[in-house]
Amino acid sequence: MRPANREKSMKVLILHGERKGESVLSSAHEIIVNALSLNGWQAETIILREKKIARCTGCFGCWTKTPGVCVIDDFGREVAGKAIQSDLIICLTPITFGGYSSELKKAVDRFSCPMLLPFFTTIDGEVHHKARYKPLPALIGVGVLPCPEEQTERIFTELVEKNAINLHCPVSRSAVYYSSQNPEQIREGVRSLLWNMGK
Repeated sequence: MRPANREKSMKVLILHGERKGESVLSSAHEIIVNALSLNGWQAETIILREKKIARCTGCFGCWTKTPGVCVIDDFGREVAGKAIQSDLIICLTPITFGGYSSELKKAVDRFSCPMLLPFFTTIDGEVHHKARYKPLPALIGVGVLPCPEEQTERIFTELVEKNAINLHCPVSRSAVYYSSQNPEQIREGVRSLLWNMGK
């Protein structure tokens, strides 16, 4: 795996975290894809529930045995490869207790460790692992809820922010939408999210 070439048009990876039996992300996903297309960006969506992705075991084999590559041979390796080749990763998920869906959580865990090194650095007074690659992709987290929940939304926003710091993302943003929300409101929100991302 190697870093993305930023001289080309923006390459976007959408990690679609809807679980089996759910249908809450279709409107937001369609709006995001259309907005990316209007910007001339290349977008690929991975519907995670359709792929075989095991949970990260925390073995750190991607640091010690096969540096930069997970020792688990399944689609999780593909996700990690596509993530590091991207300029922007969009994590699209139903919000679960303020966090990602189980499908998205598996994918995030599986691409996070291979992107990092088993060495430490300090960022704003916090200890984090050093980045394996430069430059790394930007990160956008988009969460969907049935209705407004202030505390849940705050937790989700903080989670995306902390993940971005840990992954050394040059830019990170997040937004929460509601399944009952007017599509035009979501469309305007997505435009704001993407504003200046390609600069």
